[in-house]
Amino acid sequence: MRFVLVLGALIAIGPLTIDTYLPALPSITRDLAASESAVQGTLTGILLGMGLGQLLVGPLADAVGRRRPLIAGLALHIAASVFCAFAPSIELLTVGRAVQGLGNAAVAVVSMAMVRDLFAGSAAATMLSRLMLVMGLAPVLAPTLGGFILRLTSWRGVFGILAVAGVLLVTLASLALRETLPPERRRPMALRPVLSTYGMLLRDRTFVGLVLISGLMFATLFSYIGGSSFVLQNIYGLSVTQFGLAFGLNSLGFLTGSQVNPFLLKRFQPRQLVRAGVTIGAVAALLLLASAVTGVGGLPMVLGPLWFLLFSCGLTLPNTPALALTRHGEAAGTAAALLGASQFVIGGAAAPLIGMMGSGSAVPMALVMSVTASLAALVAARTLRVSVVTT
Repeated sequence: MRFVLVLGALIAIGPLTIDTYLPALPSITRDLAASESAVQGTLTGILLGMGLGQLLVGPLADAVGRRRPLIAGLALHIAASVFCAFAPSIELLTVGRAVQGLGNAAVAVVSMAMVRDLFAGSAAATMLSRLMLVMGLAPVLAPTLGGFILRLTSWRGVFGILAVAGVLLVTLASLALRETLPPERRRPMALRPVLSTYGMLLRDRTFVGLVLISGLMFATLFSYIGGSSFVLQNIYGLSVTQFGLAFGLNSLGFLTGSQVNPFLLKRFQPRQLVRAGVTIGAVAALLLLASAVTGVGGLPMVLGPLWFLLFSCGLTLPNTPALALTRHGEAAGTAAALLGASQFVIGGAAAPLIGMMGSGSAVPMALVMSVTASLAALVAARTLRVSVVTT
């Protein structure tokens, strides 16, 4: 249980770093005299940093073990948070967020690899669902926390709190986590073996399909994260506090999906739950788009489909890495890195599209989410027609 709590707290630093500053996006727009698209670019910055950073950290974690990259990543997170707190322009804030993402990448990929070191198949999916319970509290509480911080100070104070959180986590990791990759199981860091491992992974069509499904569902999730602040506050008139509550309520959908997953795994295979999850997501996204285009139902018909969209993400995202990593346990760090990179690179590419398409309605957010969720359902229908190894 201690392992779950500690690893969950570490994994939570990613969504905490992303979600805590969401209520501040409109104020950052005003304070730094930036466009909405440029401010959403700060979200893209951290997502790309988290994605590309995992490609580097994965092979490193397979070569030197898990603890050292984890501690280094947390230290980088702390330094970048302090930098963001004092950033004088939107450009430097975006750079700071990208560096922050690099630090968080180490935490994400090492945590995932630690799970694979100790568990496999349905056991890994169950463990990931338990971790989702811990990390799922972050998006529930983070916007409310961000709104509370904004009542006391400016958006810069949010990054000060993130730096303090990093200090607490690096202390916790140093004291409570043991190394899970013994020296005899480590792989060399030389370029040729690393490229060979990536090539082996990319030749596995089922693995690539699972990577795409995971990436597209993250794109759906991050489109919501990037667009909801402007949609709910600027279009539907919610206050900072009301937005935090609405965001937290929808995040309970993600939490619910992740927590029913262990019970469903007793009766269904992970691949079946992935297909069910992406189907629910596609249907909910299309309902959201219909509501946004027609205006029928108002705010309730926006929040309702969003809840089920996040539920679908919570149901799908613990199972895709479990299926993907079980196929390549001998290179869990590199496989987790490629999986994580796809999640954040695809998600980072989708997020700014909403701002570029305009901010006068909920249609851009709903349209991007509909496309990504529907593509995930199509890939799942093609990739998961045959049984995937789950032992």
